[in-house]
Amino acid sequence: MEARQVKSISDAMAIVEERKLTHVKVGLFDIDGVMRGKYMSKAKFFSSLERGFAFCDVVLGWDMKDQLYDSAKYTGWHTGYPDAPVRILPHTCRDVAGEEGMLLFIAEFAKGAESLCPRGVLRRVIDKAGKMGFSAMAALEYEFFLFNETPHSIREKHYRNLETVTPDWFGYSMIRNSVHSDLYQDILSMAETMDFPVEGIHSETGPGVIEAAIAVDSIAEAADKGALFKTFMKVLAQRRGLMATFMAKWSDDYPGQSGHIHLSLQNQDGSSAFYDPSQAHNMSQLQRHFLAGQQCLMADFLCMIAPSINSYSRMIPGFWAPTDATWGVENRTTALRVIPGTAKSQRVEYRLGAADANPYLALAAALASGLYGIENKLEPGEQVTGNAYEQAHDASVALPSTLWEASQRFKQSDAAERYFGKEFVEHYALTREWEEREFRKHVSDWEMERYFEII
Repeated sequence: MEARQVKSISDAMAIVEERKLTHVKVGLFDIDGVMRGKYMSKAKFFSSLERGFAFCDVVLGWDMKDQLYDSAKYTGWHTGYPDAPVRILPHTCRDVAGEEGMLLFIAEFAKGAESLCPRGVLRRVIDKAGKMGFSAMAALEYEFFLFNETPHSIREKHYRNLETVTPDWFGYSMIRNSVHSDLYQDILSMAETMDFPVEGIHSETGPGVIEAAIAVDSIAEAADKGALFKTFMKVLAQRRGLMATFMAKWSDDYPGQSGHIHLSLQNQDGSSAFYDPSQAHNMSQLQRHFLAGQQCLMADFLCMIAPSINSYSRMIPGFWAPTDATWGVENRTTALRVIPGTAKSQRVEYRLGAADANPYLALAAALASGLYGIENKLEPGEQVTGNAYEQAHDASVALPSTLWEASQRFKQSDAAERYFGKEFVEHYALTREWEEREFRKHVSDWEMERYFEII
């Protein structure tokens, strides 16, 4: 049996027996999209498949650096950080690149903890789409920089004077992907082995930066694939003595790193809900409503798309990242890019998406906002033609400029509570507020250089 043929509990047990494995890998994704997991014995795995298992809920109560949130209600010192129930998802079974015969299974929080689980949040939005008569297809594109560094060397250098794997600006370079073909081939092989197949991969504009476009799939599968790609791209890099970063912007000198989202809806019969060749740009009325919802709620949901302090360093004019909730047709300077095509390819690209976003939450935000537009029959604002960065836009499409501002907008959003649930909105907002407060505790190099001598 092949790993991706596993669909049921009995299948999962059978493949473990067939491979004579004593242990498998089980992991879940936290609020920041970081995969947390363990090796699990065969006996424990079989038991957990049928009855679930317990995972310390501190994973929902700490940040990406394992620092405990100071105001979380769901868990904390006041609850004693008990275990939370977790279910293993047999159909997510995958081979693990670099670990011969090993299997990986994705898990997710269950029962009360499910309200805060990123995978659960996305599934609730998918269920909403289903009740409206739609299924969503999605694809993620990621830009990431590669460095000739290790986890030790970056710390020894205090994250300064880092050496990129290639120099200079050289996007779409055949020279780069040929000289480093062994690296590119390893990435492509890993992606095939672990079933997040890469449709295209190339050098991007900047030293050591690569863009990988993951093949389109159902939105739930696309989220799993995006989250796994980010995790195991870092693993592959470190095994080769390299470091990969998905920060939204690691240097003042280069463009930020995107995590663009391509999204479309299908009707229950499998036909495109977005395609209407009788209309301008082949845009159906329903696609216009969907686009309008994304435009309308972009500011409300921004902290799900741009979740870190660093996210907002990327959102500056002229560096390929939108600064307002604008839309255009085949226009890469706008936040939303309508891509006219066929019944198969007609879609919207959510270009505001950054590489540092949690794929589950980014996709949940992009889909929920579109559904909101359909439910309320919204119409998008005026289409932007030409360079959106150089044009003045209505105040209604302005976006929050800091994570704190975005988190305040999010927790006051009725639409957020409606689509994601009150418990999640409260919890996620406080995690972003925590991130902002942690940032304020530190003095930046910019402050030292600007104020130390002169002020």
